[in-house]
Parts: sequence; structure tokens; C-alpha cells
Amino acid sequence: MWKLVYLAFGIFNLAAFLIPKKLNKIEIYATSFFAFTYGVTVDMILDLHYNLYGYFEEGFQWLGLLAIFMYFPSISILFLNLYPLKGNKGKKILYILAWTVFSLAFEWFCLQTKFYYQNGWKLWYSAISYPIIFSILLLNLKLVRRLINQV
Repeated sequence: MWKLVYLAFGIFNLAAFLIPKKLNKIEIYATSFFAFTYGVTVDMILDLHYNLYGYFEEGFQWLGLLAIFMYFPSISILFLNLYPLKGNKGKKILYILAWTVFSLAFEWFCLQTKFYYQNGWKLWYSAISYPIIFSILLLNLKLVRRLINQV
């Protein structure tokens, strides 16, 4: 059943590839690389060091690494590309909350398929973490844009 998770990853990647782009190529590259690096770092600490959660079973999993390659960059592209930069504060908060709900639902789905397990981690920890993670992605995009404008 965990193969359905990879089907979802394929859909996320296809959507990230096909949607009209508001981000330029360097922004996509830099934010995708950041999302991947950030995801690997957090997973190394929370999964491999603290064993709070993981993919399939304890320890390093090649299919887990493949998931990180497929998931974090595509979600960052979708989230950042569709973010209402010119919207009011309420619209921006609602957007982040909608992505948080989506992410929680997807995490729950991954738990049901045995793709992902929790070993002390709780879904409500994720509910607190996702708005922070999405805010960090936005801050990184602002940094990338500032650096591009300095060139």
C-alpha cells in the first residue's frame, strides 16, 4: 500500500513541473535545494539520532531517501509558486494553514500505508511544525531574491 505514497509523489512532481511558474529558474533551484537539504537535516536529527519517526523501519532506508528527493522539492515549488505574495496578511495566513492541513492529512495517509512510522512523534507536533517550516521556506525565498538582486 505504501506504493500509493510514491504515486502521490509522482503527482506532486508532475504538478510542480506543469503549473505556471511565478518563480524563475534560479529561485526554483535554490529553494528546491534548500528544501531538500533542510528535510535531510531534520530527518537525520529526528529520525536517525532521536528515533522519533522514520520511513518503513528503523535506520537508513534508500526508499526513504528517494521519498525526500521526490517530496521536499516538489512541495516547496508548489507552496512557494502558489503563495499569494501580493495578498493581504489574512490570505497569507489562511494559505499557510491550508498547506498545514494538507500536510497533516498526507502525513496521516503515510502512517496508514506503513510508509512512515512514529516512535514518540505525535501528529500534533507536526501541526505546530508545519507553519514554522512553511515560514522558513518563505524566508529562504526572500533571501534568495535579495541575493539575486545584489548580483
